[in-house]
Amino acid sequence: MSRARDFADLAGSADAGGLTGRNLIINGAMQVAQRGDATGKTSGAYYASDRFQTSLVSIGTWSIENVSDAPAGFSNSHKLTCTAVTGTLSAGDYAFCRHKVEAQNLQQLDYGASGAKAFTISFYVKSNKTGNASLEINQQDTSPVRAVALQYTINAANTWEYKEITVAGDTSGVINNDNGVGFEIFWWLRSGSTYTGGSHQTAWYERSNSDRNASNLDVGSSANDYWAVTGVQLEVGSVGTDFDHSESYGETLAKCQRYFFQVREGSGEFTQFAHGRFYSTSAGNALVRFPQAMRANPTLTALGATGDYDFSPTNLPQAGQVTTTANTAGSTSDVIAMAVGNNFSSVTSGAMYILGGNAGTGGNAGLQFDAEL
Repeated sequence: MSRARDFADLAGSADAGGLTGRNLIINGAMQVAQRGDATGKTSGAYYASDRFQTSLVSIGTWSIENVSDAPAGFSNSHKLTCTAVTGTLSAGDYAFCRHKVEAQNLQQLDYGASGAKAFTISFYVKSNKTGNASLEINQQDTSPVRAVALQYTINAANTWEYKEITVAGDTSGVINNDNGVGFEIFWWLRSGSTYTGGSHQTAWYERSNSDRNASNLDVGSSANDYWAVTGVQLEVGSVGTDFDHSESYGETLAKCQRYFFQVREGSGEFTQFAHGRFYSTSAGNALVRFPQAMRANPTLTALGATGDYDFSPTNLPQAGQVTTTANTAGSTSDVIAMAVGNNFSSVTSGAMYILGGNAGTGGNAGLQFDAEL
């Protein structure tokens, strides 16, 4: 799809929303992929590219990957591939890619006021499937949820295509000024009958399930079906502009780490995760300082098994445990107090230690802190 005006013509215009910093999507170029790829998945929610979540419910077996296939001007894309087909779909089954935008980042849209602003969403898409597909945007702060159920078309198989859709402002909408979900953006791949059979709704309305995937692209009805996306941009105004490449990788990474951060052991090497102190003869706490203040109190996941961790200089055979409870000082703290198990024996209360990965176990240790919307 061609743009209405050349990017240079928009300099200083209200439609451009400013030439830099105008993209309200984080990691739209799919540069950051902290978690790594996920393969062999049948149900659940997975991230390969940061901030872009793939959700599956009993709809085949999938690989979710950050890949180097991309259109000119980009290096990466977010790719979903169905590696094995499921049997007959149940009504509530689905597969979609989703991006959530934090509410306080959308205040310039002025929803709920007479001057509510239009926005334009654009992206590059590629699939072996052709035909009409569904793009849905929800306002989660309204009750009941308000939505637009949009359509875009993939014209040529296995070809990167640019898509651009403008949505009018919602004078009846609600986007709270907080750290919750403002917009949820869904690219539907396939679904059961609960989400099909309706029609597209280009104006904001009370969401109806049957409209959400009115144009079912049906990615996943055959093995090796795939869908990929990159260059996702959401900007204020009724004209789409060229993707904003002004943000460095480091700036994008920092934004992503507000929602997810991890430290991992490299294969075959000892990695220090945190410094700690035993507060009794059987337990201790270690502190991890985040590179960015996180959006909210994160959930801590300790990767691997108990024996993957090393508590130096004690080097205890039982190696302690890393619990999955994270306690922060404040709702958006940059310091986390991490509880470290209760199966030490006869350590010295008050003694300091280093929490790290046990290199002899093959690099399985790691700590993940999740504050995703």
